[in-house]
Amino acid sequence: MHDIRAIRENPQAFDAALQKRGSDAMSSQLLQLDAERRNKIAEAETAQAEQNRASKEVGAAKARGDDAEFERLRGLVAEKKAEVARMQAEAAMLDDRLRQMLLGIPNLPLDDVPVGNDENDNVEIRRWGTPREFDFEPVEHFEIAGVKPGMDFETAAKLSGSRFMMLKGSVARIHRALGQFMLDLHITKHGLEETWAPVLVLEDMMLGTGQLPKFGEDSYQTREGFWLVPTSEVPLTNTVNGDLIDQSTLPRRMVAHSQCFRSEAGSAGRDTTGILRQHQFEKVEMVSITDAENGLPEHARMTRCAEAVLEALELPYRTVVLCTGDMGFGARITHDIEVWLPGQDKFREISSVSYCGDFQGRRMNARYRPEGGGKPVFVHSLNGSGLAVGRALIAVLENGQQQDGSVQLPAALHPYLAGATRLTASGQLA
Repeated sequence: MHDIRAIRENPQAFDAALQKRGSDAMSSQLLQLDAERRNKIAEAETAQAEQNRASKEVGAAKARGDDAEFERLRGLVAEKKAEVARMQAEAAMLDDRLRQMLLGIPNLPLDDVPVGNDENDNVEIRRWGTPREFDFEPVEHFEIAGVKPGMDFETAAKLSGSRFMMLKGSVARIHRALGQFMLDLHITKHGLEETWAPVLVLEDMMLGTGQLPKFGEDSYQTREGFWLVPTSEVPLTNTVNGDLIDQSTLPRRMVAHSQCFRSEAGSAGRDTTGILRQHQFEKVEMVSITDAENGLPEHARMTRCAEAVLEALELPYRTVVLCTGDMGFGARITHDIEVWLPGQDKFREISSVSYCGDFQGRRMNARYRPEGGGKPVFVHSLNGSGLAVGRALIAVLENGQQQDGSVQLPAALHPYLAGATRLTASGQLA
């Protein structure tokens, strides 16, 4: 959420940053509403002062036996009291309208984020690995002979409808091994704290990280009012919701492996085959809570943590900076990491690593107490996939596929599969 004081100080810069994102200028509407709110607060304070003054005079009139003045002043106090209550209610209504407007405005991009409209304007910053040259035509993951016994789309559709998957046997085991491997790497090599968090959260938690109010249709809500998390970003980031913490405890680096749920609203017809885009999936999610000075270094560090997973799995990838028109709602800058999928003959996103500045901290009212003293400061937050487990499974299967329908598995997974090095053409681990 944005600071209305910063908008007052430089409305032109605020509008210019929004327009880079393809959003309309908003400062004039916000500042008009803010002025009405502040005027109403001032009027309420003036009326309150008049009420207090009249209240003192009531006692003086009674003490000197001036009954007429006493009754007049008592009526004036009642009148001012009602006037104050009305003005305070109007000010509260205006304050809520302003807050709701601010909650619906996306974060402002950093100055060096490339300006553009969509994914075609993203800027590649590095590549790692060389896509394998096949002496046969590679196929997509669900077409590999050894994979077919372990991906049961028919039963999943019977149970839950479209965009659900059922993994079985060896493929389910490889999927589980990937999640375990990612967690272990982040914990032992990258110093993240393993966290097991709820996947049902309160509405305020979705507000805190920016999924609400604007993107409610992208998530699922239960009858009781809980929301199913789209990723563990929501519970992990909100661990500091409403807190005032010491700067010495920062950064807080967390990682969680969880089920995730997305309605995929607006994605009809996209990636409907295979398991690339599902309503229910697993992710290993990284979240950092840091101070204002270390947000960008932490973003570079988190990006490297995600890239390291792909390197350990021997999967070629490229890293891009998202342009202003392709960034998520809460981000100031985002690095997308795209893994090479030979079955599609293209790079596909497997991780988004975003730095949000104090955007989420302000929404959550999460602050830290500076070590050198001074006023509390809103925390800065970051989140990133480390990685999407299902997409990593796709990449491992497609890049390791052999002409006979078997799959050669990366060495990093062998210890998690009791020493098995491949998936046979019949779907067994060997």
